[in-house]
Amino acid sequence: MSAAPATVGTFSIRTLSGRRPIPSFRCSLAGEVTTVPILTELKMKCATPLPSLQRIADAMTSDMRAGLAADNGSDLKMILSYVDSLPTGNEKGLFYALDLGGTNFRVARVQLGGKQNKVVDSEFEQVSIPQELMQGTTEELFNFIASKLANFAAKESGNFQLPKGRMREIGFTFSFPIKQTSINSGILIKWTKGFAVLGTAGKDVVACLKEAMQRQGLDMSVSALVNDAVATLAGAKYWDDDVLIAVILGTGTNACYIERKDAIPKLQLPAGGTRNMIISTEWGAFTTDLPLTEFDKDMDSESINPGEQIFEKTISGMYLGEIVRRVLLKMASFSSLFGDSIPEKLLIPLVLRTPDLCAMQRMTPKIK
Repeated sequence: MSAAPATVGTFSIRTLSGRRPIPSFRCSLAGEVTTVPILTELKMKCATPLPSLQRIADAMTSDMRAGLAADNGSDLKMILSYVDSLPTGNEKGLFYALDLGGTNFRVARVQLGGKQNKVVDSEFEQVSIPQELMQGTTEELFNFIASKLANFAAKESGNFQLPKGRMREIGFTFSFPIKQTSINSGILIKWTKGFAVLGTAGKDVVACLKEAMQRQGLDMSVSALVNDAVATLAGAKYWDDDVLIAVILGTGTNACYIERKDAIPKLQLPAGGTRNMIISTEWGAFTTDLPLTEFDKDMDSESINPGEQIFEKTISGMYLGEIVRRVLLKMASFSSLFGDSIPEKLLIPLVLRTPDLCAMQRMTPKIK
């Protein structure tokens, strides 16, 4: 980091509670070290000139083809959604939705009125998932979700009308990697985005939800299981028939698109029906040729799923705040970025969240 002094060694940083050794950082023992070299190196390591972008695009295209050819053919799962018919805008009736895809989940109801009236009315609630449930058991998590759904359904007003003889239908948006087995069933492959719920991997998540709803006395049928990318594409198709692709950039990241069935070698379905199907790429697991910095690598090695979801860890909301925290910590360790001491909170993993970064970026300095 500094050209003049040659002697290097580990050092301790002074925090508000005393001195704490940080053996992973090394710096010059003489001379002034600034943050400029750190930022310069970071910029260089993050660079994606056109040739790099082309290599990444080619690698992702190759992985997509391999994933379409066979299960486990590549890092990209290219999951079959079994959604081969999309909204037309003619739909009518009362429908519920449950969206589980990150640290929050949402429940919603919507009254559709067809081509003329479109969305007659809608309501939704957002609920934060306690951290202990993200690391708890399957029954605990789904009991919590079903109880919040039951409370929401109990507040249904007269603006929403269910036709006689019809059961309330719910679409379940589940934004984690699953092996879809039908339009309303799917086996969880693994948890991502900070979840590590015990006993769910290998289970049908719709069955888990149904059992929890039964325990709550909630009379609903799950008509569809999709991830957030597929749900986004379907929702956009309701308004615009030209939509072909949906991309999610949130707690995690994913993309889906409409593929021809005859271009999906691993699809084994009887002939007939529609020609197309939505494919969920699960591109958060992509790895090849990505530019990774020391901060990306260190964060990955200390995560609950090291070596997995690398693309997601470099760009999604679950991780961006943590990457910046690690950069700031190194800068503060090599200079007086925060004065003579480093804030104690800066040493806490995941304490800096992506919404905090957004708030910082929106702040405009006042010019006197």
